[in-house]
Parts: sequence; structure tokens; C-alpha cells
Amino acid sequence: MPGELFHLSAFFISLMVVWWSTPIINQIGHKTGFVDKPNPRKMHQRPMVRLGGVSIFAGTIIALLIVWVLGGFGLLPPNKEWEIWGVILGGIAFFLIGLTDDLFNLSPMSRLIVQTIVASAAWGVGVRIDFLSIPFADLVQIGWLSLPLTVIWLVGMANAVNWIDGLDGLAAGGCGISAVVMMVLTLFMEQPAAALIAAALAGGALGFLRYNFNPAQIFMGDGGAYFMGFTLAGVGVIGLVKTAAVTTVAVTAVLLPILVLAVPIVDMSAVIISRLTQGKSPFTADKRHLHHRLIEAGISHRLTVLFIYALTLWVGSLALGFSNIPSGWGFAIGATFLLGYVGWQAWRNIRKVRN
Repeated sequence: MPGELFHLSAFFISLMVVWWSTPIINQIGHKTGFVDKPNPRKMHQRPMVRLGGVSIFAGTIIALLIVWVLGGFGLLPPNKEWEIWGVILGGIAFFLIGLTDDLFNLSPMSRLIVQTIVASAAWGVGVRIDFLSIPFADLVQIGWLSLPLTVIWLVGMANAVNWIDGLDGLAAGGCGISAVVMMVLTLFMEQPAAALIAAALAGGALGFLRYNFNPAQIFMGDGGAYFMGFTLAGVGVIGLVKTAAVTTVAVTAVLLPILVLAVPIVDMSAVIISRLTQGKSPFTADKRHLHHRLIEAGISHRLTVLFIYALTLWVGSLALGFSNIPSGWGFAIGATFLLGYVGWQAWRNIRKVRN
């Protein structure tokens, strides 16, 4: 079977499993009472099951297992195989942390401690950042800083995706777009195994939109958000950053994951800085996120989500362009026009509300 067919298979198997399993998870959630109740900080108006991440997780893992059995991962060298297992097993662990939080409401500090342990274990098996890109210079080996920087990246991205999951379909659609871009980039960087993980995750995330787009029938919960955030961050490390030493776009390769995931990164960073400057804990829940600010400005729920989708696609298309993928800059130009059109619609929406 041609390699591209394995990636398409991973995508569609994951998507179909999510389509089939999500209504079942929704029924179980309602019967057992594991629902997210409305409160002044949240946008929904009725209790919603928050276990949808189970279906995203199941779809992704089942797709990867089937592709693995069919030989889609090929014969990986030992170091590559450990990297793949590091991302997959780390994703499973982060999913279980989030699911436990969905069911039993863990404290922020306990979640952070366990996440740090899991991310450190992933670093130990090869999911690690070994280089930094210095402007106007070459790559720099970072030595002992590899562990803390890798942990910050993996844990930070998992929580960034969780924090941006505040509107119907926002995290699922954004992660789905980022996963598709990551799949294309890793294929171009000749990392097909990492691309298989991205393909399966993309199918699960985008398939979940059938039930999660506004008006949502179910939420993914912390389990789904942590799983997608860690997996995207892990694929970025093993599929892009670790290729920097052998690729012709070495400096660019280190920066590509940051560019692809720029929306949740910038959102999380801005919120943390805002909270700290006001003397508040960075873990304090509030309405400082990008989606909250757009809603408060007068943009409708759906248009806010579509605008952030367009923004995510735009930064992803820039990554395609900077990586020198054929037609990459053509995609970037198209995404720029799309972002401009959606932004114009949002501006019209704001003017209409204010007038």
C-alpha cells in the first residue's frame, strides 16, 4: 500500500470511530451525570456532557493501532520507535490525567505535577528539544536545558489547548486544522511515522466537530484537550524540531511547531501575563481569553469561532510557506485573503452591534 494511503486510512478510520462513538459517550454521560453545568464564566446555558474527549482519544488510538498492524509505520529504527511510543503513550497519559479531572476535579497543582512527570518521561525516551534557533545565526545545542524546555513545551501546549476550549467547536476545529498542517509538514520533512499520528489526530478532531460545532451537543472536556495538545506538541518535536540537524531548512524547522500552534500559545501567554501583572494566580479562571474578548466586542459565537479558525489556518499556511513546500506561499496568500474576509465580517458584526 502506498504510504499516502496509510495516512488517509488513519484519518478516515479515526473520523468514523468518532462519528460512531460520540453519541454513545453522550448517552452514558447524561445517564451518569458527568456534565458541565453553566456558570457566569462559561458560555453554555444548559448542562453538557464533558466526556467527548473519550471518542477523540479512541478514534485516534484505534486508527493508529490498525495502521500499525497493517504495516503503515514500517520498520522504524529503535530511536525512532521510542520517539513514536513516547508521543503515543504520553498522549494516553495526558488523556487519563484530563479524564480524571473531568470525573473528580483535580487541583491545578496536582494536575501540573503529574503532567510534568509524564512530560519528563517522554523526554527520557527521545521526545526532546535539543536545539534552539538564534536569529541571524545557526542552531545552538542547549545541553541540560533540553529537559526543562521540552517539559515546558509539552505541558504548556496541553494546557494552552485546554484554555482555548471555551466555545463550541473552537478547540476541536483549531486542533484539527493544526494537525492537518502538521501532517503536511512532517510528510515534507520525510517523517511519515510522525505524520501518521497527526493524520489520526486530525481525523478525530475534525470528526468531533459533527457533534461539537455550535450549537454543541457534547464537550470534549479536559481529557480531549490535554490529549490533543500534548500529541500536537509531541509530533512537532519528533517530526519537525528533531529533523533540524539534517534538513536544509534547519533554523526554520525548529520554529515551525511554534508557528503552527501560535494561536493557543499567544492566547495563553497573554492571559498569564495579564493575570500576573494584576497580582493574580495564572491558574485563576476568568474571561481574558481571545474568544472571550471577541464575544464581548460584539462578534457572534459562530463568527468568533470561524475567525479563530481562519487565524489558525493563516499561521499554519505561513509555516507551509517558510518550509519551502511547493505552493506553500500560494496557500499562504489564499489563507490571508480568507482571514481578511472573515475579519471584515467580524468588523461589520461589531459595528452593527454598536450602532
